[in-house]
Amino acid sequence: MQVRMIKAVLFDLDNTLIDFMKVKRSSIDAAINAMLAAGVRLKKKDATKKLYDIYWKVGIEHRLIFQKFLKAVTGKVDPKALAEGIVAYRRAQAEIAQPYADVIPTLKQLKKRLKLAIVSDAPRLKAWIRLVELGIQDYFDLVVCHEDTGEYKHTGLPFKRALRLLRLKPEQCLMVGDWPERDIVGAKKLGIRTIFARYGATKKIRKSGADFEIGSVKEVVDVVKRLRAKEW
Repeated sequence: MQVRMIKAVLFDLDNTLIDFMKVKRSSIDAAINAMLAAGVRLKKKDATKKLYDIYWKVGIEHRLIFQKFLKAVTGKVDPKALAEGIVAYRRAQAEIAQPYADVIPTLKQLKKRLKLAIVSDAPRLKAWIRLVELGIQDYFDLVVCHEDTGEYKHTGLPFKRALRLLRLKPEQCLMVGDWPERDIVGAKKLGIRTIFARYGATKKIRKSGADFEIGSVKEVVDVVKRLRAKEW
């Protein structure tokens, strides 16, 4: 394997380029406040617990989450309370969403020499909305989301699609992600070298299984330079 042939960096999105859980928590809090103010009779603590319980059951990206929440706590879906919750959620998300420090300078530096791609398990529209909110949508040559294969990253299929569309071999790419079971395992199945974004991990992970580990996104540049020492 010629390690100097790195030609592309693939990035996970949530918790790798953006502090997704911070944005999620703030947006959920705003939505709950709005629905309670709209007439949902429940203590804030109980409402928060109930909504998170539903999230963990149906998925953190479920598009009908507030409908399920209202049905569960009131027995019906009041359109006013639903609208208040959705609007508050979206406003909070737009206000707080921003990339991690050094993301934009890092992308600018990498873009000068390499192809860049997003490989995400998020729904396509939500992934694109986050990219646009962050102002980084134009840095990427390719965005692969869940709908593109119908499979999640641990299967390796989203990575296989990215390689095919980029017209590159596995050894020519690096994958950067915060979730070992998906980002690292899925990429390594195809022979893609991996970088674990330890700064974005939402739980303590002793061993990531990645080829490299970083404490800041800007360290991706250092890894690429090491692998392309004769070309950089």
